[in-house]
Amino acid sequence: MTRLPDDPNPIRWLQFAVGFRLPQENTDWVRHELTDAGWRLRTVVRHLAIIIPTCAMVVAILLFLVPAPIWLVATMVVLILTGSLFTVTAYADDIRASRLRQHDLDVPDDPDLGHPAH
Repeated sequence: MTRLPDDPNPIRWLQFAVGFRLPQENTDWVRHELTDAGWRLRTVVRHLAIIIPTCAMVVAILLFLVPAPIWLVATMVVLILTGSLFTVTAYADDIRASRLRQHDLDVPDDPDLGHPAH
């Protein structure tokens, strides 16, 4: 995939994934990231970049600090992943609208949703 001229560096990408506002120089990239084809998949990928390290910390804590059985650790990770992925996919439109407003960009009206984004 080709990079846009104003793509953020990996640190800024992680900051964006966590929820920080990017500087004005990345506005075109943010617009592309949140409105062009594939924006839902990119939203899920950003979420996974945050939740997978979180799950790794949960595994480390449960295995080494709490000596929990492996079935409990696996159950916790599955519950965290499925619950958070469901929430992100279910509320992707609202997440996108919030992120666009955060960067002072217009929120597109999606007629296929039957209502404008909040």
